[in-house]
Amino acid sequence: MEIIKGAGEWAQPAAGGANDWTEQLRVPELSVGTYCIPAGGVDNQSPHTEDEIYVVTAGRARIVASSGEAEVGPGAVIFVPAGEEHRFVDISENLALLVVFGPAYGSRA
Repeated sequence: MEIIKGAGEWAQPAAGGANDWTEQLRVPELSVGTYCIPAGGVDNQSPHTEDEIYVVTAGRARIVASSGEAEVGPGAVIFVPAGEEHRFVDISENLALLVVFGPAYGSRA
């Protein structure tokens, strides 16, 4: 067992950074991290080679994907399959996301 401290907590991106990604756990079959985008920020991510689950822990935005779009806020859980184009837009409040990749992020690259 392991307690993952700080997972899903808001962190201000470093000066000049558009957003912040911090990986907090990595094992071969999954990884867990926190992705933060400030209000009014730009999500510049590219599709991933792994399946992904987002849990919104703070903030509000809209997620736009090739399969649809939705307004999201605290408590929302979003599944994005590997390879699907997606991004968060219209970020009206600082957005903090707990992110789970299966298998681990970048392992299929």
